[in-house]
Amino acid sequence: MPPPRLGPLLDATLHSLPPAGKIDDVVESPPGCVLSDGGGGLCGRPVEDAPFALCAVHVALVAEWSDTTSGITDLLPSACRACGSRLGVRYPSGWVCAACEWPVGAVLDDGLPPPRVDVVYYLRFRDRIKIGTTASPRRRLARIWHDELLAFERGDRLVEHRRHEQFAASRRDRSEWFTTTPDLEAHVGRLSAGVVDPWALYARWLGEAAALRG
Repeated sequence: MPPPRLGPLLDATLHSLPPAGKIDDVVESPPGCVLSDGGGGLCGRPVEDAPFALCAVHVALVAEWSDTTSGITDLLPSACRACGSRLGVRYPSGWVCAACEWPVGAVLDDGLPPPRVDVVYYLRFRDRIKIGTTASPRRRLARIWHDELLAFERGDRLVEHRRHEQFAASRRDRSEWFTTTPDLEAHVGRLSAGVVDPWALYARWLGEAAALRG
């Protein structure tokens, strides 16, 4: 979401920042804020125990500008209606869910069921990996004894069937359990690359599905 404009003083401040690679010139400059005073001159206010030549006023303005572009991560006032997460990002224009980016306060159509997202899940138990599918992973996985949720892959029974065929050589009888092999571990590694928490990824998928539905 585009950040709001914070006024001519801050605009002048930002445009007066030194070019890349010139930060040492700022640090070594004489005491006094080196940014614009909004009237064409330098601010000149005292620099109070700062690692750069900015006064307290300009430090506060830069911090405020940073918050408008990056947002402030905090607990949501209430759980996200799209995915249930309690973590959000606050912008001047409002909150969004940190997991699925659903705007807080946006109304889901209560006449519709919750969004459905089918996933293929990969569970580790000792030296084996289970490949299954569900549209209700929390309920399904709570019923399966396992050591670790390795990854989610978006897909239904068709994708699950493809994975069962792909790793058929290591399948244990006709079950959904597979002996851990380098090929299977490499596949799981590709799915989990860059994913800190599979549940956060699933929450994002739910939010996307809700947003597409409107």
